[in-house]
Amino acid sequence: MAYYNCLLLDVDGTLLDFEAAEHKAFMETMEHFELPAASETLEVYLEINRGLWAALEKGQLKRDKLVVQRFAQLLEALGKQGNAAEMNRWYLDQLGAHADLIPGALEAVAELAEVATLAVVSNGVERVQLSRLRDSGLDRYMDGVFVSERVGTEKPGRRIFETALRQLGIESRGKVLVVGDSLTADIQGGQNAGLATCWCNFKAVEDAPQPAPTHVIRTWQELYRIVMEPDELENLGSKNRKHQFEQLERTEQ
Repeated sequence: MAYYNCLLLDVDGTLLDFEAAEHKAFMETMEHFELPAASETLEVYLEINRGLWAALEKGQLKRDKLVVQRFAQLLEALGKQGNAAEMNRWYLDQLGAHADLIPGALEAVAELAEVATLAVVSNGVERVQLSRLRDSGLDRYMDGVFVSERVGTEKPGRRIFETALRQLGIESRGKVLVVGDSLTADIQGGQNAGLATCWCNFKAVEDAPQPAPTHVIRTWQELYRIVMEPDELENLGSKNRKHQFEQLERTEQ
């Protein structure tokens, strides 16, 4: 049996390349509203957006305010007039159309789904995440999708993780692994919920991560040895392993 039989997976920067999707969606939005579609404009937006998301994670800002404020502040910084709410709606539509996969993510998820329960736990906008998960092909491997917009609580709060575990029917918390790229949302969030964590250091950051995760990976393939026992590693590529293990468990009971 797997060392971890339930993986709670982040989406942006973990399964999907959010930076690539964000860049495309932002430039398309600027062009549509006849605003400067330039790298300098993107940098201004990113700085504004990072600050607002940091406030969200600290519980200082609500999501419905964030998504409008980021464009309101951008318009102010550019000295332009416009409808921030309309801009945000357009931007989210474009963002949902870009499902750029992190290298190796789809193949790894397909393998891991053979030995563990997989679920998404995301702070993203629900309609955007559902669209991108579907278009990327990741959705077929998920036993659940828990987006903060619907759950009503954000990472790093523990309640979103507890909601996921309860609805998935997972009782053994020691066999659960939170996997994500954000130290503040995913790693701190997993720790807040009393769960083991795996930091996706796909950008090869050399500084010691704080808070310190249980595990660190630089590629998706490195997760196999963290999750799978030796006999499962020997059977990489085999299908229906999860079903076989569940059947064995029932027989032994």
